[in-house]
Amino acid sequence: MSDKLVLVLNCGSSSLKFAIIDAQTGDEQISGLAECFGLEDSRIKWKFNGGKNEAKLGAFTAHREAVEFIVNNILGAQPQLAAQIKAIGHRIVHGGEKFTRSVIITPEVIQGIEDCASLAPLHNPAHLIGIRAAIASFPTLPQVAVFDTAFHQSMPEKAYVYALPYKLYREHGIRRYGMHGTSHLFVSREAAKVLGKELADTNVICAHLGNGASVTAIKGGKSVDTSMGLTPLEGLVMGTRCGDLDPSIIFHLVKQLGYTLDEVNNLLNKQSGLLGISELTNDCRGIEEGYQDGHKGATLALEIFCYRLAKYIASYTVPLGRLDAIIFTGGIGENSDLIREKVLNLLEIFNFEVDNTLNKAARFGQEGVITKPGSPVAMVIPTNEEWVIAEDAMKLVAAK
Repeated sequence: MSDKLVLVLNCGSSSLKFAIIDAQTGDEQISGLAECFGLEDSRIKWKFNGGKNEAKLGAFTAHREAVEFIVNNILGAQPQLAAQIKAIGHRIVHGGEKFTRSVIITPEVIQGIEDCASLAPLHNPAHLIGIRAAIASFPTLPQVAVFDTAFHQSMPEKAYVYALPYKLYREHGIRRYGMHGTSHLFVSREAAKVLGKELADTNVICAHLGNGASVTAIKGGKSVDTSMGLTPLEGLVMGTRCGDLDPSIIFHLVKQLGYTLDEVNNLLNKQSGLLGISELTNDCRGIEEGYQDGHKGATLALEIFCYRLAKYIASYTVPLGRLDAIIFTGGIGENSDLIREKVLNLLEIFNFEVDNTLNKAARFGQEGVITKPGSPVAMVIPTNEEWVIAEDAMKLVAAK
């Protein structure tokens, strides 16, 4: 029996990911997803002891009801396991400048997360609902907030300040914050082990590629630059997000084409990226299938995605000075050997040589170096954000 189990909750706008993790070993006891809140097909799926389970939740289900189902139906059936949980860890997307590290949740912390809600309007309000639901269901357990933005608080001012009037940063906190911090932290730590180096002497570029995607330059274990900005919209081409674009396009859409600001916001966040370019799908698997079938839109989307990613990676050698490895992670980074190969081939100036056998082998949870001996190193490392959240939660609880 473990005395280091943490229930990790990751609340999205209409979903809730959860897992019970041993903070020391990273072993998952239970993991699952409740999704489609507010719809008729709202449901919850979970894995326990190798078995898969599923249940319907009902049209009126939201985060509170989902947490109650986890407590009453899933943990209720495993009272010995439930009794071992020592803390609840919450993934919080945006902590602004207020939160530079993980913290035990207090009323003041909840207010701070609320104050940052305008910087992540799709995420922070959902996190707060999950926090309140977890406090109601686990009133005696410590609750810990782990922030995506915290890892990037080590960026220098020259990397995070926009070329806007400085008072907008000073008075309103408008700056680049970055996201996916727990993922970038985890895989950079693992990369140092693979390279046989101390983390403090390891310089890597990490590409976290999924429906949301970001690249981070990590020098000596610390973030020195990252592609996402004030919000998760900046940077790479993503599933439905446009990434970088000329800001004047927004004025053109409003003044010349008659879009409302809400319509522009929806366009940039939900109708662009791979979906918008391909006019086919936001799912990279569908994009790759379309590419293989000669679909023009899918082909263009794939080429733009890889080109933009390669440009970001090349530019992030500037703050590093020395590059020890490129890391691919996230759903696309861990599984798309095609995209990894295309990106490394575009980085021709660095002389990467892809080992096709190793590249194809490093999929579906398998990790490893994917370049030939003598080549600069590129590797695949599956991320484990939940383990980082569990670790931080146990460290704070133990230090109380």
